[in-house]
Amino acid sequence: MPAYRAVVFDFFGTLTRSVQRGPQHAEIARALGADPEAVRGVLDRTFRARARGRYGSAEATLRWVIEQAGGRPLTDQVRAGVPARVKALQADTTLREDAVSALTAIKRRGLSTALISDCTHELPAFLPSLPVAPLLDATIFSVRLGACKPDPQIYLAACDELGVQPGECLYVGDGGSHELTGAAAVGMTPVRLTAPDLANHLTFDADTNFAGRTVRSLTEIVGLVDQARVGEPALR
Repeated sequence: MPAYRAVVFDFFGTLTRSVQRGPQHAEIARALGADPEAVRGVLDRTFRARARGRYGSAEATLRWVIEQAGGRPLTDQVRAGVPARVKALQADTTLREDAVSALTAIKRRGLSTALISDCTHELPAFLPSLPVAPLLDATIFSVRLGACKPDPQIYLAACDELGVQPGECLYVGDGGSHELTGAAAVGMTPVRLTAPDLANHLTFDADTNFAGRTVRSLTEIVGLVDQARVGEPALR
């Protein structure tokens, strides 16, 4: 029997390369009558609240953000801004070259896979169109659950969907949202991805004190799974 039954992944900066907000975000702000830098500031300081769905639907959240930045958008403008934000977030994300191959290799070894993401309404809208989507057995989005990492609830939700115990899971992430220490606290084995491009990654609440196992590519995760299957020393 494999030592692990599932591998749980973060999305932004883990299955994707580093993320920064592209120029489309400024265009959306201007189209809604707000200063782009003011909007950027609101987005930065309210990320966790927005990722918990605190401000309601995608339209309600976008209206709230723009109003906080000094804009007074019309209903039709907000309605048009929602799909524009989905496109902007999708444009910001590029899957890692080995994301599909690593997920495929993990599933071929009989393990389940899951995604846990601190995200706003946009990721659930565009994730199904990505080639990693059919390779994920469970997807947990903070904006739908109402909880962000490192809340134990978000990790346990993935375990419940997969039908596994936390101790049977590897957790892979870049370290935002204190996700690695959160995973360890519920009994998962955390592994930090330290790919070179992450030096420029947009990160909130980084796990700066994490001192556990690290890898530089998703392909290395497959090797860790194989080590556990043949009885190598535990990764903890």
